[in-house]
Amino acid sequence: MEEIRDKNGLTEAEYLANYNPDKWKKPSLTADICIITRGDEKKLLLIRRGNHPDLGKWALPGGFSQAGETIEETAARELEEETSIKMGAKELTLVGVYSKPGRDPRDWTVSVAFLAEVDSSAVKPIAADDAADAKWFTISKENGEYRVKSENIELGLSDLAFDHEDIISDALKKIN
Repeated sequence: MEEIRDKNGLTEAEYLANYNPDKWKKPSLTADICIITRGDEKKLLLIRRGNHPDLGKWALPGGFSQAGETIEETAARELEEETSIKMGAKELTLVGVYSKPGRDPRDWTVSVAFLAEVDSSAVKPIAADDAADAKWFTISKENGEYRVKSENIELGLSDLAFDHEDIISDALKKIN
């Protein structure tokens, strides 16, 4: 059988041999993970960022994908690195893809967000890696807006790092 050639007369092997992968600027790929408790009183796991950007702000656990891993593997790895929680990729449900320009001040970043519903008694977060702290926040809705509260910390979702307000709002729609 004759090899298929493109409009320039190249086979796929010839095309790939001359392809320049740096021709197009590429986004960084990240994963963010919403861990929410089951039951009537919903709690959300947040980490306090230990590094710039948004140093000190509360955020979802997450981080950059490494070469050779699926985005689900990235999510599971980052969750464990930042909170010491082990969760398999199959326990994660897709929330959405977030690519708004400027969502991360470092560069062009696209995030794939996941959701996992857990029993709070079975999950004990411990801050690790670049997370300065990890806490459960009770979720409430006041005047149509979600708020989160833990001990003496109360935040609106707009107070969180990056575009995590959008991700959490979308995740809550999936479980409510």
